[in-house]
Amino acid sequence: VQLVESGGGLVQPGGSLRLSCAGSGFAFSGYAMRWYRQAPGKERELVASITGTGVTTNYQDSVKGRFTISRDNAKRTVYLQMNSLKPEDTAVYYCYVHLLGYWGQGTQVTVSS
Repeated sequence: VQLVESGGGLVQPGGSLRLSCAGSGFAFSGYAMRWYRQAPGKERELVASITGTGVTTNYQDSVKGRFTISRDNAKRTVYLQMNSLKPEDTAVYYCYVHLLGYWGQGTQVTVSS
């Protein structure tokens, strides 16, 4: 199993980023996927999740209305569109295969002026 994240970077408050996570080595469409984040000195927290079909999504309260999780099973990729970014969104973002327990390497998102 391999998960490769991309799309992180430095953005000003109010800006947008789209994270991608490409999966291989497992039946991608059969598994729910999650995005987590970990800020310095804090525990890793669940940000958003999506079922294998993409029909059902869930979000942490602090990102509702700003972040959107989606997936393209043909491309074996899950996305996290992040809009109206705030400094408190600064963290390393990880994708995760639910039930299989595999993590990506993480991608840094920094929101700062």
